[in-house]
Amino acid sequence: MQDKTADSNAIFGEPIAFIHVYTRAQAIADGVLVDVTETAREAGFRIPVAITAAAWSKTVEWSKADSMRQTPQDEAGRLWDVLWMSCVTARRASIGCRVPVQLHVVPRGGTGKRPRLTVLSMAIGPGDDGEPVLTLMNPDED
Repeated sequence: MQDKTADSNAIFGEPIAFIHVYTRAQAIADGVLVDVTETAREAGFRIPVAITAAAWSKTVEWSKADSMRQTPQDEAGRLWDVLWMSCVTARRASIGCRVPVQLHVVPRGGTGKRPRLTVLSMAIGPGDDGEPVLTLMNPDED
């Protein structure tokens, strides 16, 4: 009889004795996630909320140069719009792994002033200690 462990080790290598965990707290500290819990609570959320850096860049980020080039806006107002629409969507959503959040956003860059339909994904999952947390992200992010 052939040793299956020896065969799999030859193909895949020796098993690793540990699992690396990248926590939500580390992702926030690294800037991969932006913690928006304080403003989210004002918008109606009861659990911690974070948005990925890529989704932040797409829907919230706005500079004075953007206001001069395009249309006057600010990050606080854009964040509020994202969170408010997310909260409205959460109230109407059926339970699922990911829920699409549709909102209109003036895209950064260029000279456009008209909002365009933008879609984010909202996911509720376990936090670092198993508590429920919500993450907003682009649809192609995990």
